Amino acid sequence: MKSHFSFDPDLIARYDRPGPRYTSYPTAVQFHDGFTVDDYRAAAGRSRALSLYFHIPFCDTICFYCACNKIATKDRAKSEPYLRAMDREMAMQAEIFNQGQPVEQLHWGGGTPTFLNHEQMRWLMGRTREHFNLLDDDSGEYSIEIDPREVESDTLAVLREIGFNRMSIGLQDLEPRVQQAVNRIQSAELTFGVMRQARELGFRSVSLDLIYGLPHQTLDSFGRTLDAVIAERPNRLSIFNYAHMPERFKPQRRIDAADLPAPQTKLDILQMAGQKLQDAGYVYIGMDHFALPDDELALAQEQGQLYRNFQGYSTHAHCDLLAFGVSGIGSVGNTYAQNVKDLDSYYAAIERGELPIERGLVLTRDDLIRRDLISELICQFRLDFASFGRRWEIDVSEYFAPEIERLSGMRDDGLVEMDNSHIQVTDPGRLLIRNICMVFDIYLEKAKARFSRVI
Repeated sequence: MKSHFSFDPDLIARYDRPGPRYTSYPTAVQFHDGFTVDDYRAAAGRSRALSLYFHIPFCDTICFYCACNKIATKDRAKSEPYLRAMDREMAMQAEIFNQGQPVEQLHWGGGTPTFLNHEQMRWLMGRTREHFNLLDDDSGEYSIEIDPREVESDTLAVLREIGFNRMSIGLQDLEPRVQQAVNRIQSAELTFGVMRQARELGFRSVSLDLIYGLPHQTLDSFGRTLDAVIAERPNRLSIFNYAHMPERFKPQRRIDAADLPAPQTKLDILQMAGQKLQDAGYVYIGMDHFALPDDELALAQEQGQLYRNFQGYSTHAHCDLLAFGVSGIGSVGNTYAQNVKDLDSYYAAIERGELPIERGLVLTRDDLIRRDLISELICQFRLDFASFGRRWEIDVSEYFAPEIERLSGMRDDGLVEMDNSHIQVTDPGRLLIRNICMVFDIYLEKAKARFSRVI
């Protein structure tokens, strides 16, 4: 069933509250330092096909809205020891995992991966190929996050040469006043030029990231940005809500809260964006994501095979995710494992010959059941009790009786339709899918973390 973007302001006002984004369940709030490398090794013994994530934390300049783990520096030499450390980390991971499993998915994120020079890019991919079984027939989903300001004339050709076939481009907003306020000056010509070159070089998917709620944004200004973007037809679009949390993220302290759009303006922007994209033929995947109907994400959702992980929506649910570099989070079997978050600790662990895992979690059977259920709802917007019950050998109505009872209010409000055989998220409910998933999160009431608002 294709997703449709439906905007009900009364429902949004009633349900707009902080909540997890469910890139994992349980969320990272539940990770703890009692998790050990032995726990990780035990899970690795049951590994399947692989997905690899590399965190490149360096940025030449800081974008004030950023909440990522990054290191601002003009010193390009800092990337060299980091790459050597990641090579040693790969070697340690390969001893545990590399039994010929194909790497079906690979992603470089950050930070700014294009902070690396071309030879470093070639070297890192070459070392990855030495440690793991990369696919040579261009059939893997190998993607990279791109900052167009860091792209030279031949950068994309180098990336294509070493195996990348998908990219995600950060744009956020095209209005000069907004760009200046968030310290990211990036012209339409530069951004769309990178998109066009990527297509000429055979990149199969180009995704574009936008943010609504930035300083000085208005309905008209963001509409102009969207019109320009839609004309270029990116395969996918992510439109994220800016969460202003300066007490947690220092760069955001450079943003004057008085310049942020009013809450109603943000809602108007979201409604306008969803309608424009739907009118332009995009499918609402869910959770800020839109895609053209022939994109892999849209097709996977239509076929009931969409998945969600720490990088967002994905089509490789069967893969174990290995993460390399500072702050990287992996998902292997019934575990999550997160690396240390600062460079000194990372280098120290590598020098000791230890995996730099700082914390993690071994999931219980109940965790696994709820993770699967939340994934079904957040990706497919439907839960069939019979098939889910067979998969886990449970009676869904009995196992989740308290949660189903709590959903009755959402049913009355029109967010879901349900009976004793299924739960179906309605079109208005899709925008509030985080709220629906929160009903099944047994950790939420005790969580002390501050989450972003669902809208």
